[in-house]
Amino acid sequence: MKINKKELTLPGAGGRTITLDITSPVSKKPVPVLVFCHGFKGFKDWGHFNWVAGQCASAGMAFLKFNFSHNGIIPGNLSEISDLEAFGNNNYSLELEDLDKVLDFVADKGKEYNLDAGELYLAGHSRGGGIALLKASEDKRVRKLVLWASVSEFDSFFRASTVEEWKKSGVVYAENKRTGQQLPLKKQFYDDYMEKKSSLDVQKAARLLSVPLLIIHGDQDESVDIKHAESLYNLVQHSIFIRVEGGGHTFGAKHPFNPEEDVTPMLEELVENTVEFLMD
Repeated sequence: MKINKKELTLPGAGGRTITLDITSPVSKKPVPVLVFCHGFKGFKDWGHFNWVAGQCASAGMAFLKFNFSHNGIIPGNLSEISDLEAFGNNNYSLELEDLDKVLDFVADKGKEYNLDAGELYLAGHSRGGGIALLKASEDKRVRKLVLWASVSEFDSFFRASTVEEWKKSGVVYAENKRTGQQLPLKKQFYDDYMEKKSSLDVQKAARLLSVPLLIIHGDQDESVDIKHAESLYNLVQHSIFIRVEGGGHTFGAKHPFNPEEDVTPMLEELVENTVEFLMD
């Protein structure tokens, strides 16, 4: 099957830019579209995401992935976090605003890119799963939801020691272990969450979710414990939960990623289960 990839930009939250790409099969009629949300310290071209996009397109659906406007990625450098000012000013509210703009794009411009906006699906990894779940619970445009190694709540990020450091210095730092970067998180991140905590309640959103949900989580996840998946499964009675034996947070993927050498059986199963759920 012939596959096309198109790269675009959209106006994002706070006047910043959303970079996105659409990988889709060549088709005479519009195809379903899966919109993917990356996680914390992630970006649309991290690791295996381009490979996943190609696999989904080969199965007959478009895969749209994008960079949240404040994730530290700039249009001229899509492979590394370089805008630390933007990263430090990111928060959940801005990511939800960005996701809404992306869904608006699919609804308004999808036909130009052969996308079937009536078959719009969401997927999210890690923190991006929480964002995707919040959106899917209240946006009727979303038909199905897939969560890969997703968080089930945001509260646990705000440990007492972290909050104390924010109050003391106005910023905390998260290390990017791959690059050694110290990534800033300004106190506004905490303030925004506390101000809007009710609307950012992932578990409340899960109770309200009405669309089909697939949860895939590794039982050896070193970043987001599998208890998060179990919690979501218990909250959403119509969900499907696939426990990946031996699976870590990225199901064996790494960055950079070589599709000729780095595809793991877990990644193949991740895509197969996702495609089967969405295209059924």
